[in-house]
Amino acid sequence: MSEGAQTGATGADSGSPAGDGRRVRVVLVDDHRMFRTGVQAEIGRTEETGVEVVGEAADADQAVTVITATRPEVVLLDVHLPGGGGVEVLRRCAPMMGAGEHPVRFLALSVSDAAEDVIGVIRGGARGYVTKTITGTDLVDSIFRVQEGDAVFSPRLAGFVLDAFASTDAPPVDEDLDRLTQREREVLRLIARGYAYKEIAKQLFISVKTVESHVSAVLRKLQLSNRHELTRWATARRLV
Repeated sequence: MSEGAQTGATGADSGSPAGDGRRVRVVLVDDHRMFRTGVQAEIGRTEETGVEVVGEAADADQAVTVITATRPEVVLLDVHLPGGGGVEVLRRCAPMMGAGEHPVRFLALSVSDAAEDVIGVIRGGARGYVTKTITGTDLVDSIFRVQEGDAVFSPRLAGFVLDAFASTDAPPVDEDLDRLTQREREVLRLIARGYAYKEIAKQLFISVKTVESHVSAVLRKLQLSNRHELTRWATARRLV
């Protein structure tokens, strides 16, 4: 397995009771190694928290591989990942989300608090969305709540979901954005954040030529002339 993807127990004695004796098996999916290490240190003390981290992954392909191999009860999923993002992981893991008595449930854990990101992963099947400002104690609590089937959101983000799903009206649709594929949206965001083509290629594990093709497709579909117009377009829709 490529570097960044890991499976296996953390070394804690998963048979030792923690708190009320509950246990939950978790996979961490985030492209920042130091962040994964920090979360592991914070919540992965199984005897104290009841959380057993059974795998890690740094991109979409690794995530699907590790999740399939370990079948955790909860996946902590970053939204912006190389290889398709969190939405792509959710799409490819959809059969496991509906797997009878032992479903794999997803909790988004992201630095982003953009409405589009929140709604995108919830539509994809995630059971909740919390930001990386969450405390370790609250994150452990959120993991167990998601394991039990609850929906969990950071307070400010719950409003996005209510606006999109609780209304009797259909949620608003951005027809321009819907013209773009998932990969084109990823390239769009990175261009708008000021990334060079080579940096985007490295981030998404694709060639510079492929990046150029995606940018051309985005400009054509959105009827824009250059990356400066594209940046303004993305910023106006809070996609950056």
